[in-house]
Amino acid sequence: MSQYSELKQVLQAHLNWHGARLSFLALFLLALLKVKTVNLSELCLGFGGRALPESSYKRLQRFFREFELDYSQLVTLVVSWLQIPGDWVLSVDRTTWQFGSHWHNILTLGIVHEGVAFPVLWWLLDKRGNSPSDERMRFMETFHKRFPTAVVKYLCADREFIGQAWVRYLLLEPTLAFRLRIRGSDQIEHDGKVLAARVVFAHLQPGQSQQLSGTCRVWGYPVAVEALRLDDGELLVVIAPVGTQNLVQDYAWRWGIETLFGIFKTRGFCLESTHFTETERLSKLFALLTLALCWALRTGLWLHQWQPIEIKKHGRRSKSLFRLGFDYLRHLVLNPSPSNVSDFVQSLQLLSRT
Repeated sequence: MSQYSELKQVLQAHLNWHGARLSFLALFLLALLKVKTVNLSELCLGFGGRALPESSYKRLQRFFREFELDYSQLVTLVVSWLQIPGDWVLSVDRTTWQFGSHWHNILTLGIVHEGVAFPVLWWLLDKRGNSPSDERMRFMETFHKRFPTAVVKYLCADREFIGQAWVRYLLLEPTLAFRLRIRGSDQIEHDGKVLAARVVFAHLQPGQSQQLSGTCRVWGYPVAVEALRLDDGELLVVIAPVGTQNLVQDYAWRWGIETLFGIFKTRGFCLESTHFTETERLSKLFALLTLALCWALRTGLWLHQWQPIEIKKHGRRSKSLFRLGFDYLRHLVLNPSPSNVSDFVQSLQLLSRT
């Protein structure tokens, strides 16, 4: 059985799509591994088979123009494939880039797992800047409706995602634990004084951290506050619900969404090479890339279990789990020899064990 047939069979067990749509998805994922870009002119060359590249190009166009995706079904499949244990750590951020005169701006919420935030909700914003608090609230309400029984440990967000209304929402409607980075200019009320964060923690040297004792207030709401002076001298200040410890350590999980954007863009799928400007088409593409990401990371985890990735002198892995799995799958797809058949089937079984 061919790689295409094997992959289609696995997808069929999880998605109740029409056969032609499943065929397209299998061909798309295999082509993405081959050409390593979402540019349709390149993807069509990776479809293989008897169809001419021009026919494959038109097939790609038809899918993104006509087929309606059930995003809830796809993100549920992502969660199932990943088998993330315990409570979820969420990270929210947005990625932007320009294509001609058009600006892409994607607000994304992901579950952080193995150092990567796996997207479970994304909105394409029709503006260049950040979302206001009311838009973020609607965004989170959509998440709660999609995953009503999810247990969230906390939500991480950078300095763009702050403000009085936003903190009030997280504390009250309903309570959602958070680790938010605030700006050095934001005011902290502590021990009867109201000072800018940069003033409160001006004494910290690179590598030093401090959590303020007792209850502090930021934007009028009681919170815990901890700061760390980074090696480059920049100040990292994090707020969380009262009684929280290890704020800075928890906040470090936010970086998973930066890793995600790197994978989707220059370090993996070259999302910036798309010529899509229509919102719904780009959203569909984002969904398909999420499936490819899951497959690559599950494969990387499996390989790492058999032969752990080398740890360099700086204490980090020589290769990420995604890169390990992605390179391995690319090798199998680009070299479909009889000796690689069992290895390819094994990579698919990782997705079947859900």
